[in-house]
Amino acid sequence: MLYQIKDGTVSVGGQTILSHVDFYIKEKEKIAVVGKNGAGKTTLLRLLAGELQLDRDDRRGMSSGAHGKETACKNSLGIVTSRNITIGMLRQVDSSNQDKTIEEILLESCPDKDTFSKERFDYEMEYDRLFTGFGFEKSDKTRLFRSFSGGEQTKISLIKLLLKKPDLLLLDEPTNHLDMKTVEWLEDYLINYPKAVVIVSHDRAFLDAVATGVYELENGALHRYAGNYTQYRQQKLKNLQIQRKAYERQQAEIAHNNELIDKFKHKPKKAAFARSRKTMLARMKLIEKPVEDEAHIFTGNIEPQFPGGKWVYEAKELKIGYDGRALLELSLRIRRGQKIAVIGDNGIGKSTFLKTVAGLIPPIKGTSQLGSNLLVGYFDQQSALIDSDKTVRDHFHELFPALLEKDLRKTLGMYLFGGANASKRISSLSGGEKSRLVLAELLTGRPNLMILDEPTNHMDIPAKETLESAFKAYTGTMLFVSHDRYFIKQVADAILVFEKDKVMYYPFGYDHYISRLKASQDGNLPALMQAKDAAMVEALAAVPKRERHETRQLSTDEAYLEWKLALAAEPVAKAAEEAEKVYEELCEAESTLKAEMLRSCDLSDFCEKILCGVEDKSCDIFNEKLNKNIINEDTTKENVDKLRLQYEKVADSWTNECTKWYDIYLDEMYPESDF
Repeated sequence: MLYQIKDGTVSVGGQTILSHVDFYIKEKEKIAVVGKNGAGKTTLLRLLAGELQLDRDDRRGMSSGAHGKETACKNSLGIVTSRNITIGMLRQVDSSNQDKTIEEILLESCPDKDTFSKERFDYEMEYDRLFTGFGFEKSDKTRLFRSFSGGEQTKISLIKLLLKKPDLLLLDEPTNHLDMKTVEWLEDYLINYPKAVVIVSHDRAFLDAVATGVYELENGALHRYAGNYTQYRQQKLKNLQIQRKAYERQQAEIAHNNELIDKFKHKPKKAAFARSRKTMLARMKLIEKPVEDEAHIFTGNIEPQFPGGKWVYEAKELKIGYDGRALLELSLRIRRGQKIAVIGDNGIGKSTFLKTVAGLIPPIKGTSQLGSNLLVGYFDQQSALIDSDKTVRDHFHELFPALLEKDLRKTLGMYLFGGANASKRISSLSGGEKSRLVLAELLTGRPNLMILDEPTNHMDIPAKETLESAFKAYTGTMLFVSHDRYFIKQVADAILVFEKDKVMYYPFGYDHYISRLKASQDGNLPALMQAKDAAMVEALAAVPKRERHETRQLSTDEAYLEWKLALAAEPVAKAAEEAEKVYEELCEAESTLKAEMLRSCDLSDFCEKILCGVEDKSCDIFNEKLNKNIINEDTTKENVDKLRLQYEKVADSWTNECTKWYDIYLDEMYPESDF
C-alpha cells in the first residue's frame, strides 16, 4: 500500500467536508475521484498533498512520511504510508515565473545541473517529448512565460510537474484548456506513467481510458469501486437498485407489522403478540433510504414545436472567417433530425462556423442558407453570462408564464433545479449552473434546430449526464461543438472534422470516425474491415444481382425503394472489393520490404565481421550482394508508398459510396420538399 487514510475527518472553517473516510492507493494505481461540484474532491487532493491536516481526534498514530519523514505502523489510524514518498500536485500559476523563459522554468526541476551528464540528457529528452506532446513548438522554449495565455501557462506548469515524476501524482481537472489530440496524448502518457496517480476530472472518456479504480465522494463519505468510470456507473446503478428494493421490502414489512400492532394491541388475547412485534421493530436495523442518482434521465421524447422542412441547412463552397481572413472552405447539407458534432483543434474555425450558420457573422465567400420553417435555439459561452437578482423559479416563470406552478417546478427539477435550488438567485449560480439553466430554457422552448458551442463546459458529471439524456431525447436537429468525447459519442450520429486544410464528414458517428482515424494512422487493418463497417458492407453486397428487378410481394413504392437501394449497393460492394484487394497487395509489399531490410542488416553485419577478421572470407562478394539488396529494398519501398496512397484513395471512395447509399435511403424515407 503506497498511501492510506484510515477513518479520517477533515473540517474547514468549522464545517466537516470529509467524515470518517477510508482511502488507499497502491503503487502504479490510477485512481479517479468523482462527485458533484462542492462535494470535497479538491479538499481530498489538498489533504493528500499535505496542505490540509486531519482533525485532531483522527491523527492518532499519523505518519508524516507522506511528506518526506518517517512512516507510521500499518495498524494506526490517520495517514499511513509504506515508505518515504514524494507527492506532486498542480499548483496555481507562479507569478514569480512571469519574466523567465520556458526553458529556464522547466530546467529548474532537473536533478543534475551538469550540462553533459547522462541524467541531464535523459531529462531534456523527456522535456522535449512533453513539450511537443502538449502542442508547443520547439521555438516556444525561448519565449517568456508571461507571453503565453492562462491556459498555456497551466499546461507549462503541468509539464514541470510531470518532469519531477513524483511517487504520487495529484491532478485536478488536467484536461482543462486541452484540445482533443492533447487529451488523448496525455491519456497515453498517464496510462504508462510508472507511479501512482489520483485524478479529479469531469472528462468521463479520459477517466474511462486512464482510471483503474474510482472513489465517489458523496455527503462527506468515500465509496470505492473497481474499474474505470463506466464500470463504476454500472456498479453504482446496480447497487442502487438492490438497495432500493431492500429498502422498499423493509418499509412494507414495517407497515405490515404496524398494522398488526394497531389491530391487536387492545385485544387481551393478542396483546402479547402485538408487544413482541413492537419489540421486533424496535430492534430492527433500519435500511437507509437510498440517495437517488443525481442525474435525471429523460424517458420520453422532447419534440420540437413544429418539424420544419426536410433540409435544415446547406453550405456551398462556403469560406468562413473573420475580417476577410478565410479559415476553411466546406460544402455541406444537414437533414432534419441529424445530430452533428463539430470537432477539431482549438482556433481552427469551429465556433466561427456555428456563428456563420446562425447568421451572426457573414460568410467570406460562398452560400450559407438555413432551411424553411425553422425555430433556432443558439447557445455559446456568452449566453451563460446572465446576471440577475431574480430566483431561478421567477426567471423561468417570466420566460414561460403559461406553465402552471406544478409543471414549472417539474420542469426545473428535470434540469436539477428542484427543491431549494429553484429559490437560488441567478447571481449566485456557478458558470456551469448558469449554462444548464440557459440550455433548460432552450429545450423547454422546443426549437427545431439547436446550434450549441461547448454546451457542457464547466459542468459536473451529473449535470452533463442530465443534458446528455435530454439531447438524446430531443428529436430535432443539432449542430454542436464539443471537446467532450463521451458526450459526443452518446449524442452525435455524424461527425464533422475541421482539419488545417480541409473539412471531413463521417456520417456513421464517433466510433466510425475513430476507427478510420486509427486505421489511417497506423496502417493496420483497413477501416472498412472494422466490425461495424464490414457488417454494413456485407449487408449491402448480400442483395443478389439477379433479384434486382424482382419486386416480390411488395407495394410499388417498397419495391422501387428496394430496387434503388440494391442498385446503389453495387458500387459500395465494388469499392469494398477494390480496397480489400489493394490492402492485400500493400500487406504483401510491406512483408517483402521487411524481409529485404532484415537481409540487408544480416549482410552488413557479415561484412563487418570479415573486416574485423572474425570471418575469413572475401568481402567483395557480400558487398555486391548488399548493394543489390539495397537497390531492391528502395524499389520495394517506393512500391509500398504508392500502394499506401492508392489504398487511401480507394478507402475514401468506399466511404463516399456508403454515404451516397445512405443519402438515397434517407431521400426515399423522407420524401418531402427541399428548402
